[in-house]
Amino acid sequence: MTRALIIVDVQNDFCEGGSLAVAGGAAVAAGISLVLEKAGDRWDHVVATKDWHINPGSHFSDTPDYLDSWPRHCVVGTPGAEFHPELRTERVEAVFRKGEYQAAYSGFEGQTEGGETLAAWLRERDVTEVELVGIATDHCVRATALDARAEGFATTVLLELTAGVAAGTTAAALEELRAASIETTGTPVVSS
Repeated sequence: MTRALIIVDVQNDFCEGGSLAVAGGAAVAAGISLVLEKAGDRWDHVVATKDWHINPGSHFSDTPDYLDSWPRHCVVGTPGAEFHPELRTERVEAVFRKGEYQAAYSGFEGQTEGGETLAAWLRERDVTEVELVGIATDHCVRATALDARAEGFATTVLLELTAGVAAGTTAAALEELRAASIETTGTPVVSS
């Protein structure tokens, strides 16, 4: 069995001080780094995803509903699009950028600079199992996990290394993950 860790959207704009901050984001970044340092040999491969917006249309709004529309975030070329400084990225082998011109929640919608998709990258390396961490539990982590399962990977979300936007949407996401036979461990950080 070959296992990969997928680090989802641990970017400045999604952490405290960012334009779309999720409470606990910086702690999640630090926690992922600690686990990579102490138990990183658990994964054969480590990859990451990034929201990478240029003009995603109605995904950005001056009056966001925080479900389908959001304040401007992770705009290409801004500090908000970069990985949070608490996240150590030495082990990250590939970064999959998503959402340049449309909303994109799943890392499986992204691609490397060279145009390779996440599913193709994992299959090329004979990955059979993925574990997910990152931000936000109820949006991009949820969507990436569901797509991982749909692509045929055994999928686990390490909830203790995720942060959710809101209690209600996080609870709904957890039910959706369980219904899709996605394993979960721990409890996510959720502020409200």
